[in-house]
Amino acid sequence: MKRMTIRDKSARGKRTRSAAFDWAKRLQGIAQTGLAYAKDQFDLDRYRNVRHIAAEIMAAHSRGMSSTKLVDLFASEVGHATPKVGVRAAVFSDNRLLLVRERGDGAWTLPGGWADIGVSPSVAAMREVKEESGYDVIARKLAAVYDQDHDRHGHPPMPFHIYTLVFLCELVGGIAKTSIETDAVAFFTEDRIPRLSLPRVTPQQISHLFGHYRHPEWPTSFD
Repeated sequence: MKRMTIRDKSARGKRTRSAAFDWAKRLQGIAQTGLAYAKDQFDLDRYRNVRHIAAEIMAAHSRGMSSTKLVDLFASEVGHATPKVGVRAAVFSDNRLLLVRERGDGAWTLPGGWADIGVSPSVAAMREVKEESGYDVIARKLAAVYDQDHDRHGHPPMPFHIYTLVFLCELVGGIAKTSIETDAVAFFTEDRIPRLSLPRVTPQQISHLFGHYRHPEWPTSFD
């Protein structure tokens, strides 16, 4: 019988954690949508119980996230459950890519954040660049629509399902400036990319965006 190595155990543990987060997110989506449309009190109670189960599953496979906090987090989401939408900007200059360093985890990412109500995606991306880096840019192309699911792109498990829209942007002005969310701003060549904030962007995505920069004829990537 083959003895399981530490690496094997670690890989299996990651797959189990990934699957558990996926199940929990699906249950949370069912509960949220059910609570939005159900009228019968018994059905409402059942959906609340499903939400608690989702929180317990996720808490059991996460670090520093209690089921109580997760129930409160899930309860703040109302209406028909849909993926959250984020925007990111890929700003290139002389074969270098603009990255900002997050104060939260000390790692680097593309400027960006959540999309806002009443603001179009491209405008939101341009505004995020200004706020987080100090630079003025113009969005020229929707390069990618990424499903941030961990099994697709290697992101760590997240409490909610997220779509991220990445725009190729042209640098038109401004100067480097940090913000309340970022403590460093710099341009990097493809072979000098620093440690990335994996919940936000992965090395594979960075490499793919350099491909879009070199091949402007490429169509928008998706999923």
